[in-house]
Amino acid sequence: MPSPTVASSLLMLLVGAVGSAQAQQTLWGQCGGIGWSGQTTCASGSYCFHQNDWYFQCIPGAGPTTAAPTPTTTPSGPTTLSTSTTSSAAGTTTSPTSPGGGGGGSETCPSIPSGLGSSVSTLNDPFTFAGGSKVTTKAQWACRQEEISQLFQKYELGTLPPKPTVSASLSGNSLSITASTGGKSVSFSVTINKPSGSGPFPAIIAYGAASIPIPAGVATIVFNNDDIATQQDGSSRGKGKFYTLYGSGHSAGALTAWAWGVSRIIDALELTKATSGIDPARIGVTGCSRNGKGAFVAGALEPRIALTLPQESGAGGAGCWRLENWQNANGYKVQDAQEIVGENVWFSPNFNSYVNNVNQLPFDHHMLAALVSPRPLYIMENPDFEWLGKISTYGCMGAARKQYQALGQLDKFGFSQVGGHNHCSFPSAQSAELNAFIGKFLLGNANAGTTSVYRTDQSYSNFNLDTWTPWTVPSLA
Repeated sequence: MPSPTVASSLLMLLVGAVGSAQAQQTLWGQCGGIGWSGQTTCASGSYCFHQNDWYFQCIPGAGPTTAAPTPTTTPSGPTTLSTSTTSSAAGTTTSPTSPGGGGGGSETCPSIPSGLGSSVSTLNDPFTFAGGSKVTTKAQWACRQEEISQLFQKYELGTLPPKPTVSASLSGNSLSITASTGGKSVSFSVTINKPSGSGPFPAIIAYGAASIPIPAGVATIVFNNDDIATQQDGSSRGKGKFYTLYGSGHSAGALTAWAWGVSRIIDALELTKATSGIDPARIGVTGCSRNGKGAFVAGALEPRIALTLPQESGAGGAGCWRLENWQNANGYKVQDAQEIVGENVWFSPNFNSYVNNVNQLPFDHHMLAALVSPRPLYIMENPDFEWLGKISTYGCMGAARKQYQALGQLDKFGFSQVGGHNHCSFPSAQSAELNAFIGKFLLGNANAGTTSVYRTDQSYSNFNLDTWTPWTVPSLA
């Protein structure tokens, strides 16, 4: 029989072990990050993955079983405004970098807020953290971008999973991609249409099919996004290869699942760079209407996209929820948050709880563009279809433009609203602008044309952008 001291020690160990088992986080739950005080170990069959310094998540598979460390500061990094990304078979780790020149240095970022905060009837201030502190440097802007991304994923888009194990093979113009995680695998393929010559060429990933003219010298990659996440109607929830891999109950809506698919295409292009003839560092993404929403979200969530080209994305894309509500209250007939969640499964089911009071959301879609910045963004809209937003997209992207202004990057932002054509049919009036963006940011032609664009062919005399953006634009350049 053990001595009383030994017996007491064994009892304490047993109690500790039982307590630990009872305090495990469930699959897909948060298990660490800056400011996190909750559970830090995961249920059997999952492990705590360091998705970024603010958000560790329990994901399927075998991995570290010890509690995840909670970082206190972000590491210093290269002079970039976007997040730094390290990819491996285990996953993609994203953390804000310190973009200040001179001596570099590190930036302590605020913790991701656990609640919604105060209700806001105007467009949210992108330059103020949820906790109330102001963004005054580029390093702080990188922190704010990470906060905005996490808020979008929590309340509207659903969680973007970390990178799975990816393999790829090329046969003719067909690129086959396999993604594996947690003992499951799915495969899909995309078609690459290349210009003549040996390359490597820049390429534009087109959701469904390209509805914009692709200039000579640029490849087109046709992406069947419906194969990844179905979007027929409200009954499509949880259907598609993304959900085969991660489970039908995953929080991600179709837009986030498609962004995941775009990331896997870029992974595959990196793996086949020597044989595909495609330069994975010069990738654009486009789509129209519902696919335009998808292209916008992909540009926001995937930092390797060099040029984002959403076309007629309307509500849920270039339009702001608050502005759509204002339009409907003033005699217009615009698609709004309440209607859109009943039409299809583009957003997380989490979003349903907020569509009747969008003013409580800690973001709006001008801040979707904040996640793209300072990478180039050219938005094409059509005012002839009132349900697409009209004033909503014009005003929302006017607010988005202020974010590029703060960064001294207005030459990388374009918004062009031109009518007189059918839905998803490209008007010649936008040709020079589109060619300038593709020429400058994918083909490397600095003299391709003007890329600082903000225009509409409409007259919105009853709309005042300053009323909707009562915040100060800092100089972060």
